Amino acid sequence: MAVVLFAPVPREPRRSEKQYTTILPNGQRSEPKELPCWLDKWAAEKEVSRKKDGGKRRGSLAEIPVEPAEVFMSVVVPAYNEEDRLVGMLEEAVDYLQAEYAPLTHEKPSSTAEGKANGNANAKSAGWEILIVSDGSTDGTVDRALQFAKEHQASLHRKSVSGPWKDHLKHEQRIPHGSIRVVELEANRGKGGAVTHGMRHVRGEYVVFADADGASRFSDLGKLVEGCKKVQDARGRGVAIGSRAHLVGSEAVVKRSKLRNFLMHSFHLLLRLLTPPATAAIADTQCGFKLFSRAALPYIVPYMHSEGWIFDVEMLMLAESGNIPMTEVAIGWKEVLGSKLNVVWDSLGMAWGLAILRAAWGLGVYSRE
Repeated sequence: MAVVLFAPVPREPRRSEKQYTTILPNGQRSEPKELPCWLDKWAAEKEVSRKKDGGKRRGSLAEIPVEPAEVFMSVVVPAYNEEDRLVGMLEEAVDYLQAEYAPLTHEKPSSTAEGKANGNANAKSAGWEILIVSDGSTDGTVDRALQFAKEHQASLHRKSVSGPWKDHLKHEQRIPHGSIRVVELEANRGKGGAVTHGMRHVRGEYVVFADADGASRFSDLGKLVEGCKKVQDARGRGVAIGSRAHLVGSEAVVKRSKLRNFLMHSFHLLLRLLTPPATAAIADTQCGFKLFSRAALPYIVPYMHSEGWIFDVEMLMLAESGNIPMTEVAIGWKEVLGSKLNVVWDSLGMAWGLAILRAAWGLGVYSRE
């Protein structure tokens, strides 16, 4: 009864949250448009299948495929009051996405080894989108995102703009119209709620979520794609987890306070005790840079409950329970000023959330049905 009482139940998305705004070819902000939603179509097909089978689930989830991808790469960016940090991250993201996954009409074949490994010249590898989910922001996050899209669609953006990892970025190509879409949540749901909402509406063959601060080196996305392709099963399911575990002992971690490092190690110990084997074996579950193949999404996204910081762990637990192959990939990472994480209270909240999450799934409060 206690678990039922405390287990989080995510609210249903509101009408306006199933719409997006973008920049039109004439440079004007669009009226709200309907977001495509693979999950709604998948759920409808699943319900039809159940009714045909007398209310019982017919076969496995694998028999209900998700609709085909429209682009190669989808990037989901949860953003809560990120007007000051978002642009630098977007500059680096667009710089990489245009070089590696540009649509055929805009494509410049990549000369980098990374680009060749990703099959940049292949039509199936063409196209990208960025879905920015404003999580009830009260500042200018939405306006800054749309202004960024306007500048990069309307002209060659040659003025020097720096991100966390690169200085003086200049883009030689206009980005495709509508490739940056902004979704506004009416009320703050938490990072997990924003990420999950965005992943319901992606159009990509691969989906990555990335923090708005740009702390993870975006150019390491190619490593995640390569890692995911290596472990994908026969159904095309795979998860690649960006990891900072190799940085333990580095200057970036050593400079942290003793309290923060103590809480970090304590949380990792709790993870090993409370999570199933494959999830417990992951050295860094909390890095905000994870990639999923499209075929893996129906096994994870429809069953998400956690909307706070602990949502990453639930995603990995769901992947494990669905026998989806996972791999950990070392990426570049650095501290970026402006974090909204309260080290003490959020660490305690994550520990509590993990305990409730494990109990809810273990006792059958949560299920896939």
